[in-house]
Amino acid sequence: MSNILDEVLAANAAYAQGFDKGNLPMPLGRHFAILTCMDARLDPAKYAGLAEGDAHVIRNAGGRASDDAIRSLVISYKLLGTREWFVIHHTDCGMETFTDAVMRELLASSLKTSRVDASGWHDSGEGPGSTEGHYIDWLTIQDNAKSVVEDVTRIRQHPLVPRSIPLYGYIYDVKSGKLVEVPEATRVGRAS
Repeated sequence: MSNILDEVLAANAAYAQGFDKGNLPMPLGRHFAILTCMDARLDPAKYAGLAEGDAHVIRNAGGRASDDAIRSLVISYKLLGTREWFVIHHTDCGMETFTDAVMRELLASSLKTSRVDASGWHDSGEGPGSTEGHYIDWLTIQDNAKSVVEDVTRIRQHPLVPRSIPLYGYIYDVKSGKLVEVPEATRVGRAS
């Protein structure tokens, strides 16, 4: 066992010892969902004032409106009653540091962890690699505000998303902790 595994299991044992949330209902208390990035610097519970049972938080690389993220949002609404959705990207996102072509090249070179420096991403080249990465849209980000608008637009136009759900677009500032609205995204996401 690794130290990380031991630390996680010890933290869980301490958490479970005083656990008093076993009677929370499955439908969420505050009826909203957040689609955001998996970046460890983001704590949606803290920046959005959440407790267990309040809201659904869907996380992926970049907080992008991938097919799977939309699937989760639709389940959140259709079966569990969310009535409002937030798309929240963030400053200094790793998804802004590479392109699909770079990711595909890195994966073709090897499956080992790559490194980044001032000149870009580098791979050890100690294969084997795989060209399977050529078949994935990595949903990289070139312009943060534009990507929020794109994701809100994609969700808004999806045939399984009711027009009655308002969608809000924000960028979380990792330096200040503030949510900054992307007005065009919120306009596109307006309910009707």
